[in-house]
Amino acid sequence: MHLFFYTIFCWLYQLAVRIAALWNPKARRWVRGRKGIFPQLRTQLEALRAPLPQPSGQEGIPFAMASASPAQPPLIWMHCASLGEFEQGRPVLESLRARHPHARILLSFFSPSGYEVRKEYPGADLITYLPMDSKANARQFLDIVNPSLVIWVKYEYWYYYLTALKKRQIPTLLISGIFRPGQPFFKWYGRLHRYILDSFTHLFVQNQASADLLQKIGFSRQVTVNGDTRFDRVATIAAAFSPLPNIEAFCGHHPVVVAGSTWDADEEELDHYANTHPELRFIIAPHEIGEDHLKDIGKLFKYSVRYSRWTPGDANGHPNGGTPNTLIIDNIGMLSRLYRYAHITYVGGGFGSDGIHNVLEAAVYSKPVVFGPVYDKFQEATELLETGGAFSVDNALELEKTFNDLLKDPGLYGQSAAAAGRYVQEKTGATQAILQFIAASKWV
Repeated sequence: MHLFFYTIFCWLYQLAVRIAALWNPKARRWVRGRKGIFPQLRTQLEALRAPLPQPSGQEGIPFAMASASPAQPPLIWMHCASLGEFEQGRPVLESLRARHPHARILLSFFSPSGYEVRKEYPGADLITYLPMDSKANARQFLDIVNPSLVIWVKYEYWYYYLTALKKRQIPTLLISGIFRPGQPFFKWYGRLHRYILDSFTHLFVQNQASADLLQKIGFSRQVTVNGDTRFDRVATIAAAFSPLPNIEAFCGHHPVVVAGSTWDADEEELDHYANTHPELRFIIAPHEIGEDHLKDIGKLFKYSVRYSRWTPGDANGHPNGGTPNTLIIDNIGMLSRLYRYAHITYVGGGFGSDGIHNVLEAAVYSKPVVFGPVYDKFQEATELLETGGAFSVDNALELEKTFNDLLKDPGLYGQSAAAAGRYVQEKTGATQAILQFIAASKWV
């Protein structure tokens, strides 16, 4: 009965997206990206899976025979719901690529938010949308892909895909998983969800609380607590930092506030402080960079200029007079480096129902992190608050007080900055544990 309702849900979900695609660009990309996906996959994978060079007498094996031959390179499939999960899985993917250069790597996304940004990512041999979950789609997808190892990042529990993987005895890992008591796995009606969970060969979870919850429903031997691979990712980014000369020129010798992944509500909390502190420099990197949103930001921040329109030396060209003190980033991909220039960082999303974005990208540079009140679903935010490396604010008045305290009290600032950096460094290492497990299992 539960499977019947799940199947109906998947069908209705797909129908709803198709209807929404009539006016919603993101839904339209979701639909178009899946058209003709199976023939494309088959063609692309046949080319990728050409047999590796063999000793004399082994060359020229037809593809159909090569699929059963050791000469065929193994294929690692990593699935990510969207862009955030990709960044979480990326350290593992790139480390596997370095350790197993002969292997082929398939990267799949469910959401256009991930696929559209990373469809040209050079670390994978093939990047695709995941077809909607169904018995037929799962069978056809796995017939074509036939992976040697499957890695799913954090969540997305699709019944037909995961149970098909288990039936085919294909090793399947969940990495950086996190579980909460309110999830269906731990409810009386969660039998189907528990069955899905049992399809994983091993579960790598972020914290002991997740492991304890899993143990209560019979999962213990296939569970390892090893933290969050995002710590490894941000540490790698920080170590490979390369300067942004125009950003350096804009910041000059002024204290800088970098606000990343902001939404409307965040910007409305920030604008008064920016408008009344011309001696500071603000860098706003919004989550959405559509033209209408960028115009709205420009209206809120009276002395702002867009990154694409600013060049060093534009000191007094603002329409409102005076020197621009706010730089609006109108591109994607710079944020992880922008935090390096901050005196104080602000991470957006905390004034919306979905909660804050990635605080680790800011904390890794040993910068105090400020965010809104909605953060309870994010373990790293809670722990960062507990260490003193972060501050949560409920409104613009609290935000301004926090900024003033950090700017005027060197002792408070130093303690907070050190706590933020130390927190990230102490949490690295999850990627290495996963790689050791894979190596010991000899799946690749």
